[in-house]
Amino acid sequence: MNATPVPSAVQFHQLHKRFAEQPLFQGLDLALPPQRITAVVGASGCGKSTLLQLINGLLRPDAGEVRVFGQPLDYGDLPRLRRRIGYAVQRIGLFPHLTVRDNIAILAEREGWPRPRLRARIEQLLRMMDLAPALLGRYPHEISGGQAQRVGLCRAMMLEPPLLLLDEAFSAVDPITRAEVHARFQALQHAEPRTVVLVTHDVAEAMRLADHLVVMAPGQILQTGTPQSIRTRPADERVARLLETGA
Repeated sequence: MNATPVPSAVQFHQLHKRFAEQPLFQGLDLALPPQRITAVVGASGCGKSTLLQLINGLLRPDAGEVRVFGQPLDYGDLPRLRRRIGYAVQRIGLFPHLTVRDNIAILAEREGWPRPRLRARIEQLLRMMDLAPALLGRYPHEISGGQAQRVGLCRAMMLEPPLLLLDEAFSAVDPITRAEVHARFQALQHAEPRTVVLVTHDVAEAMRLADHLVVMAPGQILQTGTPQSIRTRPADERVARLLETGA
């Protein structure tokens, strides 16, 4: 008996996108597996971040289709979609005038969560990310870079989204702190498995964290597969050279 195929969490079908009349994607096809960490790697300007912006509707394709959660994106109802997508970026984007607690809670408060549920979720995230409750009353400028990075992840995870988009989310901290944040993130993914799309310029980071790898050149997909399969059988010299940078 054949196993029932697992639907893709995110799918791009014959996608076209251009900027200032310069084509980037021309007929792009790509499917990302559910409840796995997919890392997207490639040189600057190849379209990695554009893929994330297409997933959450910040950009619209010129032609083709983006499917998320098995359905084509409904550009008339993006707020509902985005409540199911966590998003964290390189600069973290914590609101400087809000405390750590209010930064984490802001989306849940807008959704009208009752206080007991909100408080329990914050406590759970703090434990998972190894953040002391005493930090909740501080402001972003009063905590370290690594703590701020983890607070940003807590905020992105607050609504328990089934899809998490990370755009260079670990690159703004030093290597020692980054290793610590990686460990906390992996623990969080183990506790709450979800689909993660991680854009990174750091090939070593991608190989360390990802279950699935997408290797890009400008506007095109060079190879997809597990990190181990791509490392042992790179599709061509471009893939091999890119992997060497993270060896």
